Amino acid sequence: MHRHIDLAEFETNNRAMVDLALFSSKSCTLRVIDNEDGVNLSDAMRRTNCIAGINGGYFDPNFAPLGLRIIDGKVTSRLTRGRLMSGVLASDNAIHIFRVAEFSLRQKPNAAIECGPFLVDLAKPVRGLEVIRAARRTFAATGSGDRAALGFCSDVTLADLASILATSLGDFKIQRALNLDGGSSSAFWFRRDDGSAFSIPEEKTVRDFVGIVAQ
Repeated sequence: MHRHIDLAEFETNNRAMVDLALFSSKSCTLRVIDNEDGVNLSDAMRRTNCIAGINGGYFDPNFAPLGLRIIDGKVTSRLTRGRLMSGVLASDNAIHIFRVAEFSLRQKPNAAIECGPFLVDLAKPVRGLEVIRAARRTFAATGSGDRAALGFCSDVTLADLASILATSLGDFKIQRALNLDGGSSSAFWFRRDDGSAFSIPEEKTVRDFVGIVAQ
């Protein structure tokens, strides 16, 4: 399900738009898609028959992925330690967002990507997030039961995004949310029932994508 939310703060007149691809882990799973060839998100989603997707994790100036990446059960980039790299989005028979210290390869996920920072934990905004720089953002989130989402938000700070995700999404109550590569990397794509797509394209080539596929 695609959900578009237009938010406005009455006192400051600040606005933000959030797009969510909501899904159930009972019927869908995640796939990490390498983008060594440098195609755009829209083409990658259609080529891999995804229902929806966003850009993935960080990468260095040489276009090499940064942090853990597992594609089709195979580790293609190793876990790293860093201030921003605080979480792992992983998919097996369910969707998980782990703290790096909680994650183990013994869990044998079929797909995983390391990124950060953590935005929401225990259904509350994470404290101490950056409050100055507004940018486009993408994120993954898990809720109660089997509910999960991939999402995009228009220009906000990390602290503002954490607050939005913890308080402003109606019946989707987020328990954990993890920031993915943002700014000019941010992109969102959702395939409608009629085969057309809602798309917010990235502004530069990114190294990988996270897609939702039907089980």
